[in-house]
Amino acid sequence: MIRKKILLIGDFGVGKSSLIKRYIDNEFSDKYKTTIGVKISKKIIYIDNIETELLIWDIEGATPVKEIPSSYFKGASGAIFVCDVSRKETIGMLQHHIDNFLSVNNQAKYVIAYNKSDLLQEKETTTLLATLNSYEFLVSAKTDFNVTRLFKTLAKEMIEQYL
Repeated sequence: MIRKKILLIGDFGVGKSSLIKRYIDNEFSDKYKTTIGVKISKKIIYIDNIETELLIWDIEGATPVKEIPSSYFKGASGAIFVCDVSRKETIGMLQHHIDNFLSVNNQAKYVIAYNKSDLLQEKETTTLLATLNSYEFLVSAKTDFNVTRLFKTLAKEMIEQYL
């Protein structure tokens, strides 16, 4: 079995915990609960017949006055950077979060989740989809749109050397 540590990184309230809850338990709740510190979940998946245990770290969100502690980044094989498509400032902070993470883990793999896509109008969705590359995903924890694909894409990238 291969074990991989994945972090979900992003600003406060972008839906990191909701994405994990949807992926692990296939559940969604509209009730907002603030993550304090870190919560670790596990999921075993198979990628090309390779058993892989994902250790998914739900890290408290960044705020304008509080950065995510870089000590959380150590030992991570990958990260999912999450923003809220309805809050432009969270999209603007993505590169900052990516740079901070890669300064500790420059070999790690990552994907970007544009969460809460269910809040977009059809035209906005079409426009945004046209600009995304292969490691960027329009997702919705609420509707389960692209959530499994997001995690599996990252997992496959992380275990590529074993395939």
